[in-house]
Amino acid sequence: MALKMGLLGKKLGMTQVFLADGNRCPVTVVHAGDNVVVNVRTPDKHGYAAVQLGYAEKPARLVNRPDGGYFKKQGVKAQRVLREVRVPAEVAAKYQPGQVLKLSDVFKAGAAIDVTGTSKGKGYQGVMKLHKMAGFVNSHGTHEFFRHGGSVGCRMTPGRVHKGKRMSSHMGTDQKTIQNLELVEIVDSENVLLIRGAVPGANNDFVLVRGAIKKDAYKRRSYEIKEQVSKNPMKASKAGAPAKAPAKK
Repeated sequence: MALKMGLLGKKLGMTQVFLADGNRCPVTVVHAGDNVVVNVRTPDKHGYAAVQLGYAEKPARLVNRPDGGYFKKQGVKAQRVLREVRVPAEVAAKYQPGQVLKLSDVFKAGAAIDVTGTSKGKGYQGVMKLHKMAGFVNSHGTHEFFRHGGSVGCRMTPGRVHKGKRMSSHMGTDQKTIQNLELVEIVDSENVLLIRGAVPGANNDFVLVRGAIKKDAYKRRSYEIKEQVSKNPMKASKAGAPAKAPAKK
């Protein structure tokens, strides 16, 4: 699986577009412009190859001294978000600190992409919402026990709760990567990507969009309606097929 280049962006929300075949397609709008190359990691100096990207310029009054010195050394303005994208050494050598990346330089419409972001926070949730448990029976004689998790102990042996037991806990705010989404369209004038599929995170959250590691292009299923010819000879004759000549006596 080859490592591919990516861009940082902000999830703006959802809309819809119409494809060339006339079908309506729901898409998520991700602003991915203004990506700046802050630093380039090389195998000789750092032991691995990567490109450090910055997104969303940060006001000088909010930058502390260590970060301000780092950005000044690289010759770029302070950025709100910094992420490293692992790429092969020959790909990393093409980029220089201070270089501004365009959407069309990294992605092409119709490509398969992977999106990494932080999932929506759901707070403290029970076992039915968190682990998709069925819950207790809702019949006569059941009181205040409809959504409980049930027994968690093992009596005398081993006398403890097993590790990994599914119980109620905090849900969400985890790093999630959704693979093999479809990049429907690139709008260079607005610096946005139109992505079809489940993009993790809430609106205005930062995400990392990069080329899919499992496949290159996204093959859309064809929705063309093809005329099916019946294999039944009786139906075929009724549809206008030439009738067979009567047998000669």
